[in-house]
Amino acid sequence: MSENRQDQKKKIPSKHICMALLAHVDAGKTTLSEGILYKTGCIRRLGRVDHGDAYFDTDSQERARGITIFSKQAVFSLGGLEVTLVDTPGHVDFSAEMERTLQILDYAVLVISGADGVQSHTRTLWKLFARYEIPVFLFVNKMDQNGTDRETLMAELKAQLSEGCIDFGEEGSNEFYESIALQKEELLEEFLEKESISRGEIQQAVARREVFPCYFGSALKLDGVDELLKGIETYAVTPQYPEEFGARVFKISRDERGNRLTHLKITGGSLKVKDVIPGKEKDEKVNQIRIYSGEKYEMKEEAEAGMVCAVTGLTDTRPGQGLGFEEDGEAPVLEPVLTYQMILPEGCSVRTFLPKLYQLMEEEPELHVIWNEELQEIQVQLMGEVQIEILKKIILDRFDTEVEFGTGNILYRETIEDRVEGVGHFEPLRHYAEVHLILEPGPRGSGMVFESACSEDDLDRNWQRLILTHLYEKEHRGVLTGAPLTDMKITLAAGRAHPKHTEGGDFREATYRAVRQGLMQAKSVLLEPYYEFQLEVPQPMVGRAMMDLEKMHADFEPPKMEGDLTVLEGIAPAAYMQDYQREVTAYTKGQGKLFCSFHGYEPCQNPDEVIEAAGYDPERDTENPSGSVFCSHGAGFHVPWDQVKDHMHLPSVLERPKEETEEDDELLQRRAYIEEEWIDTEEIDRILSETFHANQSRKNKWKKKKTTRLAEDYKASAARASVKRDPSRKYLLVDGYNIIYAWEDLKELSEENMDAARGKLMDLLCNYQALKKSELIVVFDAYRVKGHDTEVSDYQNIHVVFTKEAETADQYIEKFAHEHGKKYDVTVATSDGLEQIIIRGQGCRLLSARELREDMERELQQLREDYLSRQETQKNYLMDVISQEKRETIEKQTK
Repeated sequence: MSENRQDQKKKIPSKHICMALLAHVDAGKTTLSEGILYKTGCIRRLGRVDHGDAYFDTDSQERARGITIFSKQAVFSLGGLEVTLVDTPGHVDFSAEMERTLQILDYAVLVISGADGVQSHTRTLWKLFARYEIPVFLFVNKMDQNGTDRETLMAELKAQLSEGCIDFGEEGSNEFYESIALQKEELLEEFLEKESISRGEIQQAVARREVFPCYFGSALKLDGVDELLKGIETYAVTPQYPEEFGARVFKISRDERGNRLTHLKITGGSLKVKDVIPGKEKDEKVNQIRIYSGEKYEMKEEAEAGMVCAVTGLTDTRPGQGLGFEEDGEAPVLEPVLTYQMILPEGCSVRTFLPKLYQLMEEEPELHVIWNEELQEIQVQLMGEVQIEILKKIILDRFDTEVEFGTGNILYRETIEDRVEGVGHFEPLRHYAEVHLILEPGPRGSGMVFESACSEDDLDRNWQRLILTHLYEKEHRGVLTGAPLTDMKITLAAGRAHPKHTEGGDFREATYRAVRQGLMQAKSVLLEPYYEFQLEVPQPMVGRAMMDLEKMHADFEPPKMEGDLTVLEGIAPAAYMQDYQREVTAYTKGQGKLFCSFHGYEPCQNPDEVIEAAGYDPERDTENPSGSVFCSHGAGFHVPWDQVKDHMHLPSVLERPKEETEEDDELLQRRAYIEEEWIDTEEIDRILSETFHANQSRKNKWKKKKTTRLAEDYKASAARASVKRDPSRKYLLVDGYNIIYAWEDLKELSEENMDAARGKLMDLLCNYQALKKSELIVVFDAYRVKGHDTEVSDYQNIHVVFTKEAETADQYIEKFAHEHGKKYDVTVATSDGLEQIIIRGQGCRLLSARELREDMERELQQLREDYLSRQETQKNYLMDVISQEKRETIEKQTK
């Protein structure tokens, strides 16, 4: 934000709340909104849905169809409280538009038809209120119709929604306070003490979702509207907002001139015109702030916390995005379950039309416009046929293009049943990344969950964040049909980077491959969408209806009798229910009704048939590879998914025995360098040759002494590492990597180049050996080098050992000490505490890394002093160095 925010240091008083009306279709939601606006003075004349003049139904299609399609808002006052009222779509096809609005609400008004009671979509809304923790007022509408009974409806609300539903029409009575007191122990104590409950306590109980005020009436006749408004004014609590700026985007639209509007709610501080909003690509400036009420809007210079506004100038925003301190919101629960092919008219170019659809998708994110390269077709994910008709009209009006849609196909999902470890490795030349992920099933409806359980000692936090970012950014696909994954938890368990060669893109490749490699091992499950349905049919047709539901693999409750109708409720696969409304209308001769709402994903009823029809081959999906790339002899090579664990560099997280975990971790920390690949002995010879023969003019080359007794003994075994020598012979064994990581200068150098650190250590040890005159052996780990035998080489005047496969430097030194510690004068240089105890027990001397460094410095200092003492100058005289004969000749001549 810009710097002109000094006024935010003080607490900003706010008297704003945001409230929405929500309902099952045809419950009278729009009629109630007209009554509220009329009673609060926002409109002078009541509009009606059937007359096509409702205040909120501003779109031509809304007026023609008599349904709300787009969410809109109006602002009115209740005493000292300013309320932003949001009208949301009630039809299930536009439920995603409704759900995005829930993320900005302080309170909700749930409208229920008194004639129909609690319906399927009503229960879906109730679950969403709980998910987003929204306090709710209930208005039971259409109480003027015959057959409605207040007590019966209250019992239904308590049974199907919550025991906290309280009839506030009895406010002030003893029964009223008793009902509230039963919802919480503290409320009960106050009631028993005072025989009433204070207004403040009831406000807090409503805000905590312990009490849900219920009002009854008829919105068409304005009956009960005043009581609802009075209840909102009395019991709605104004939220307390922080001083720091924050906002949440809930909608993108365009005005009649094509200006892009970002609709948002201010959740902290304030927003002013010309303020700068940080964005992902660039920072953007707010040009206008508009407060909409229906079609009209008022320009504002500043929007305070709690206000809902639309701003221009922002091009990089999206629904659900958080601005300022706000984090991005959760993905909507109510997702499209059908995918349709969009058929363009002849002469219409896909390349020019796709950007227009993407623009439309900004406003309606649930469309999910996809270009399928393989099929060469545009695919759109939608909720149903009503949305298709609306979309066709919008495209025609806005882009002057008449499109058609093919047959809808079910949008499947995939998950897994077991817990597996996925490994991804990406190591072409001069690149390196390895990622280990734990994939496990999650609860139904949990979606995709990502987290890290990797220690920062093993992998830097920045790399871990990058891996999680790559997990979040992609819609990962399963291996059965290529459908998107859901209801899974993916945990980052381990990873490795190279100090020099790793780049961000390397972890992207390794992460994606780890997910796919894990999926190829796991037992995958195909999921299909389910609808929650409510079927109303005349009693003579209930047998036919139940038979149909059983054929559709529906799970339903026993039938309930409501007058001449029988009501069946339950869940069923969307694949069977999408066209069933037509059948119901046909066999009931128009008397039956089917109400459906999205329930969630459950295991598919006919997975084999669906998988065979999809014809998906995961190993031929080049966009989602399951194999990994390793490096050998300077070139990358591909390893299939089922062989990756034979080549991976890090140990398996799931398969590693518990008793070995601590030992392995200790070895990994002590041997913190990176083995870039599994290599054989010939490759080691080439690397060593290139490393230490780089300057051919120098004499300090590596020289393999394969014929020497010492080399032969070392390669044979640690027990024969030396022949029998004079007991006065001295040996110094140095644990190479332990010393490198103990000396700060070498440690820093190793982070840049491990070869350079090893070379510098060996040069220092060569000088030290020349002074100490002992047999000096420096030992390095090579225990992870596959098939490697113990390798001994001479570097100038010292011996260098690379251990064999599965043998560490500690083990090599300990064996040497065990065999020769009592025969010779053996000293071991290491700072490993456990190793020191073992070595001391073998009768050997010890030098810590610090003591070795100090002894080196003392020896070098003594060498310098000796050299300088020999260079002290003395006076020389000519007569002292010439012969006696010449001296006498000179003396005669000088007389």
